[in-house]
Amino acid sequence: MTKGFPAKTIGILSAGGDCPGLNAAIKALCSTASLKNNMKIIGINDGYRGLIEGRTREITHDDYKDIMNQGGTILGSSRIKPYKTEEDSESKEQDKVSLIKENYHKLGLDCLIVLGGNGTHSTANRLSGEGLNIIGLPKTIDNDIVGTDFSFGFDTAVMVATESIDRHHSTAKSHGRVMVIELMGHKVGWLALYSGIAGSADIILIPEIPYNIKNIGNHIKENAGKGKNYSIVVVAEGAISVEEEQMNRKDRKKFRTETMYSSIAGRIAHEIEMETMLEARTTVLGYAQRGGTPSAADRILAASFGYAAAEHAAKGEYGIMMALNGSKICSVPLDVPAGKIKTVPLDHHLLSTAKALGISLGDLISG
Repeated sequence: MTKGFPAKTIGILSAGGDCPGLNAAIKALCSTASLKNNMKIIGINDGYRGLIEGRTREITHDDYKDIMNQGGTILGSSRIKPYKTEEDSESKEQDKVSLIKENYHKLGLDCLIVLGGNGTHSTANRLSGEGLNIIGLPKTIDNDIVGTDFSFGFDTAVMVATESIDRHHSTAKSHGRVMVIELMGHKVGWLALYSGIAGSADIILIPEIPYNIKNIGNHIKENAGKGKNYSIVVVAEGAISVEEEQMNRKDRKKFRTETMYSSIAGRIAHEIEMETMLEARTTVLGYAQRGGTPSAADRILAASFGYAAAEHAAKGEYGIMMALNGSKICSVPLDVPAGKIKTVPLDHHLLSTAKALGISLGDLISG
């Protein structure tokens, strides 16, 4: 944390993928900043891109008074990464950062508050190192931000995914099928693990535990032998096989290109059919997981983060991200989440819970 002057003018942006709870955070942040602390609020459109391009507007009470239950973000978002060159030259990359700094000062900002995930906070940490006053709010349906127990957006995604899994049971049972349901989670399996357990899945596959298709096949056949004529398989989009785990990055990418069909769910469904000779169907839940109205829990968590961020800005406390630690809202330095991913620990209690419930995790140890 860095100590500075109390903020009188703050900027707000939301970056990365949208998720439920962003507007609840914006409302609490703006209400606290304006009505309690008499701050001027500058809304920045479309994330860091808007700050680079200078697309901003002053936020008034009418902008945020009725947005608590709305999905998405009234500020818009983008995935631009100012420090990532892609096809740009290094000079163009530096131009982006220079424009951010230039517009920060041109707008008269005392603090920039960013709502985002891992990439957003990595950028925020670097901008903080360049002398800007930054406060972060953690949002993502993946729940993979280091430093906070939960991020807002996750609870809603679990609720939506669980409802979808629940609805697949009746169809799977009626037709005696294996249903493979793909959820988001490129690098971590929190969403698949939580919703898979809540939705009574038979098998849950997450990136942290490479799957063995023979183990999956055996588990499905064991279910059939016990009189259960169907199985529900929940798979995170980043799930990998034990064979892929042994490959280097280049070979794995080539292998996935050759075997993925339409999605990881499609590949696993094909593998299950080859292994068990049973019919398997797929559902890729997609963007429904992060769209729509936020759950009550996400509204409350987001609002709590927004309130806390405004209070820290009023005290001149910067270089931090809001976090949930147990039942307490606290702050952690921006370098805590920067460049890191919170994966599911292999000793996590939910993995043991899943196996106790008879759920296979696709590994060599039968569930």
